[in-house]
Amino acid sequence: MTQSRDIFQAIADPTRRQIIGMLARKSLNVNAIAKEFDITRQAVSLHVQFLHDCGLIVIRQQGRERYCEAKLEKLNEVTDWVDQYRKYWDDKLDSLESYLAKIQKKKK
Repeated sequence: MTQSRDIFQAIADPTRRQIIGMLARKSLNVNAIAKEFDITRQAVSLHVQFLHDCGLIVIRQQGRERYCEAKLEKLNEVTDWVDQYRKYWDDKLDSLESYLAKIQKKKK
């Protein structure tokens, strides 16, 4: 399967984030997911397909039902991206803390 969707697009939508949260707790079929939203089942199916295309969920057929399971390893891409900025801001805040400590020392 070639991945055509971006993980950041997937988590940008609040409905998709909520679906990910639901599936992180347990495997659900599309109907069970759709019951939790005030949108059509077709709209939920499109969100589920988007998450599947991103690699955040797997869909397995069991009889007539399609069950969705979270595959959260892909969220590491988001963590890696955020971590680069976390380091930047940690360095800036450490620098500010040092500067403020120096100013406090001078006042005494």
